[in-house]
Amino acid sequence: MEYLGASSLQNLQALSALLSQQQEEEDDEDCKNVPASAHLGPGNIGPPPKRDKEVSTSCTERKSKDIWNEEEVAEGSQYDDVDDQRPQPEYEIILKQSVGTEDLFLGMSRKDPSSMCCEAMLVKIKLPDTKATDVVLDVKETFLDLRTPKYKLGLHLPQPVHSQEGKAQFFSEREELEVTLLMKRPMDIINM
Repeated sequence: MEYLGASSLQNLQALSALLSQQQEEEDDEDCKNVPASAHLGPGNIGPPPKRDKEVSTSCTERKSKDIWNEEEVAEGSQYDDVDDQRPQPEYEIILKQSVGTEDLFLGMSRKDPSSMCCEAMLVKIKLPDTKATDVVLDVKETFLDLRTPKYKLGLHLPQPVHSQEGKAQFFSEREELEVTLLMKRPMDIINM
């Protein structure tokens, strides 16, 4: 049998005092015969949780008949139209890096071939039988909306982009639209 040291004995005594203290605090007559350990659970470990007043007031402030708030709706969902029967064109998303000779041959920067080191996103959209003047393009931070008389594309982008800093180019011989978007990347060791 293992010997319990003085610290273990003190821990047991402190636990016993804690349990008996909680039993004294309860004034309910029906619970007097139940041992104090039966009243404890995982939620009794540690300090009592702090009550956030903001959480409780935000639920009570909303008294309208709305089912959801505008913040809860994903960006680009207003473009979803189930009644619109136009087909979705073929598209391809390519991630791009700016790589120089110092990166390629000398390895002087911390860039690697992973997608974490990419700065731009190229979206290639095939639009057969379409003129450049027929294309309506709207780019948001996480959504690309393209409409033509024959096609409709609502694309949720894999990474947030700078919506005002992109460029688009239509190649009529290939009947393809190329949209280049700069991605929003947090500044860290990789993206310096």
